[in-house]
Amino acid sequence: MSSTPLFRTLTADDMNTVDQAIRTRLHSDVVLISQVAEYIISAGGKRLRPMLTLLAGRALGYGDKHLFELAAMIEFIHTATLLHDDVVDESDMRRGRQTANAMFGNAASVLVGDFLYTRAFQMMVSTGSMRILEVMADATNIIAEGEVLQLLNIGNVDVSEDDYLKVIQYKTAKLFEAATRVGAIIAAATPEQEQALADYGMHLGTAFQIIDDVLDYSGDAATIGKSLGDDLAEGKPTLPLIYTMRQGPAEAATVVRESLEAASRERFNEVLTAVQSCGALDYARAEAEKAAERAVAALAALPDSEHKAAMAEIARLSVARNA
Repeated sequence: MSSTPLFRTLTADDMNTVDQAIRTRLHSDVVLISQVAEYIISAGGKRLRPMLTLLAGRALGYGDKHLFELAAMIEFIHTATLLHDDVVDESDMRRGRQTANAMFGNAASVLVGDFLYTRAFQMMVSTGSMRILEVMADATNIIAEGEVLQLLNIGNVDVSEDDYLKVIQYKTAKLFEAATRVGAIIAAATPEQEQALADYGMHLGTAFQIIDDVLDYSGDAATIGKSLGDDLAEGKPTLPLIYTMRQGPAEAATVVRESLEAASRERFNEVLTAVQSCGALDYARAEAEKAAERAVAALAALPDSEHKAAMAEIARLSVARNA
């Protein structure tokens, strides 16, 4: 087996074209906009969402310029949400370096996030597809609802697993779903193919976020690019904590409840022990694996191709990662 994943090899040239589109569309005569946008875009990251747009379109035989514009657009939407998230969460580290708000201030981060959102919609318009505009307008609206739902759940020890799943499906998985759906739409997919790719994106995004939440209690800070316990310090009731509060022994559940209500990492080591000892991380990983399997199953509606195989590979690797 090659050391480089199939999806990386398959999309390398296309991603170079997407990066060129990103650079071109980032341009603004307002210097601060270019500085802040360049700072966060150049931080790298997995670029997974635009890659999914490329793979969805390619799996259906499409490779016109609009596909690259849409992939860049998806990255702009994602970047805008990161800029706003970091302000809301008062984060100072992302991907191992200072967040834009720590570097340039909250006001600049929020306003440049707005610039990226609106630039993304200009890019959608350029495709001439009203359906894509409709899908992305709905998706960005739902993502905003997810952000507010998460805000309402801060420090809430009564959040159920269903409540948690709703937040991550709105806040995170919806953009994965939109990324694959717009790739399908621009490629003139059948309704069945479009729905299959949308389902794949939703299940993949769910699996991806659950693993992100697991890594906050099992990852390596240098590898994941942020401090362990950030979710706890922000009072976020993620799946490992919810499981511990519901299924763990009374003492473990109490430690988690008190720390979550206080939104403090002061007792992080105790919480870590509680979460690890009651099987919460294993449970959460198993739930992520189920979601990844559902993502792979959704691909059955597509014709066999290397691009389809690459999407299945992404689903499997998304739950085996450590960053």
